[in-house]
Amino acid sequence: MKESLIAFIKNFRNFLWRTFHKGNPKLPYIIIVVVSFIIVVGGLNLFIELTETLKESMLAQYDRQITDFVIAYRSPSLTQYFIFMTDVGDIYGYLVVLILALIISWVFFKNWRYIAQTVLVLLLASISNTMLKRFIDRARPGIEHLVSVETLSYPSGHAMSAMAFYGFLIYLFYRFKMNSWLKYGIILLLCFIILSIGISRIYLGVHFPSDIAGGYIAGLIWVFFCILIFNLVEVFRKDPES
Repeated sequence: MKESLIAFIKNFRNFLWRTFHKGNPKLPYIIIVVVSFIIVVGGLNLFIELTETLKESMLAQYDRQITDFVIAYRSPSLTQYFIFMTDVGDIYGYLVVLILALIISWVFFKNWRYIAQTVLVLLLASISNTMLKRFIDRARPGIEHLVSVETLSYPSGHAMSAMAFYGFLIYLFYRFKMNSWLKYGIILLLCFIILSIGISRIYLGVHFPSDIAGGYIAGLIWVFFCILIFNLVEVFRKDPES
């Protein structure tokens, strides 16, 4: 028994050395897969815990306080801005960004893979959001709505799709080899867009803050789940024995 345990430890050590030694071309993908898996599991637990507290009075109090704080700043100029941002987080906004991304991909990268991956992440987030809304069945806030809405409330589809779509673009730009100032400028802009879309839904009176939080978490889960899958594909594609 002791000898078997020692042999297992040695074999496991050798496996780790072969997998994680510096010259292994699969190392970056494996690290991303491990980190993504941890975030996906943690995100799922966080989303489940948040969903289970939707009917608790403490969460309702936080929702009311945050909503009151946000809508206290309503003004004609801010209303126009947040209506614009909520449109950026809708289908037409995504179409415009996708067209720009198609042009950039064709001119600079000659590769359609990134566009296909981004569209897949957005589709998965949108479809799962519809299913989650029907399953959880949470009504919209009872305050004045500044835009029309027809679906249920939790999780926010705008927040979830924005996090999935623009969040995956952040991952792609982080990996691109380009000017650092331009790269991080674009990443900051995308982060600002995600945040503005989420706030816009509270400001316009169509979502509770907890809807936005749930949407962000669920969207982030899809981002890292797809990152995990795409990098696993790269690991097997780069396997010299395959």
